[in-house]
Amino acid sequence: MKIGVNTWVWTSPFSTKDFHLIPKVKRMGFDVLEVALDDASIIDAKLLRKLTEDNGLSVTVCGAFGPTRDISHEDPAIRKNGADYMRESIRFAETVGGRVFAGPVYSAVGKTRLIPDEQKKREWAWCVENLREIGKAATDAGVTIAVEPLNRFETDMINLVEQAVSLVRDVGSPAYKIHIDTFHANIEEKSIPDTIRNLGKGMLGHFHACENDRGIPGTGHQDWNGIRDALRDVEYDGAAVIESFTPGAVEIAKAASIWRPLAPTQDELARQGARFLRKLLG
Repeated sequence: MKIGVNTWVWTSPFSTKDFHLIPKVKRMGFDVLEVALDDASIIDAKLLRKLTEDNGLSVTVCGAFGPTRDISHEDPAIRKNGADYMRESIRFAETVGGRVFAGPVYSAVGKTRLIPDEQKKREWAWCVENLREIGKAATDAGVTIAVEPLNRFETDMINLVEQAVSLVRDVGSPAYKIHIDTFHANIEEKSIPDTIRNLGKGMLGHFHACENDRGIPGTGHQDWNGIRDALRDVEYDGAAVIESFTPGAVEIAKAASIWRPLAPTQDELARQGARFLRKLLG
């Protein structure tokens, strides 16, 4: 299992000017750089691939789904913009040599409403329709799209892994798997190890190893030993990525409700987290 870190730990939006993070991430002991793709146009994808390969790092890509990138929105123009963003993200992942594009692909982050069942069905249908079409592009590019449930404060659509599984089954494309983030799962699932095991072998496409407060992994109350054992039971061999956020990045801090520092420094969050996960999963 490879250990990774998301660029949101340090910055948003990630751009070519942030490529100094690449050798630092390697020195900290990571195997994977996860690019949070706020805006692909400000990233030199070919140079990113060269630099990560030169530093012995793999790349995964994490989506940023703001209100204008919502494939289940009632406005067709917004649905199209969300689908176009996903296709662009797949092309970006292919260019940088990434094989995973992960995130809450089904809706906009922060879209939380109490809506009638009929509206839920319409939004689900729009989502499925878009994901079926996008799945073709992902398959052609050799990219897995990993669907991430979010907690109830960040979405009203998919909070549980079993809901994400239902969506993947309705879409019916081999391009889709499940993405578990332990921060969200700690809020919504009864047992994270049981949730992982219930997926079975081959369905877990991506994994975010996050502490219950998004601070340094290993310093909170997550059942890390149980999580490790469950990952081994389903023979997960992808990346375990630390995702956290800096309160200095205004937009992402607001979306994730990061109002205070979660570690002495962002570097310490990453460095100590890498050390803990290497010992846990090694």
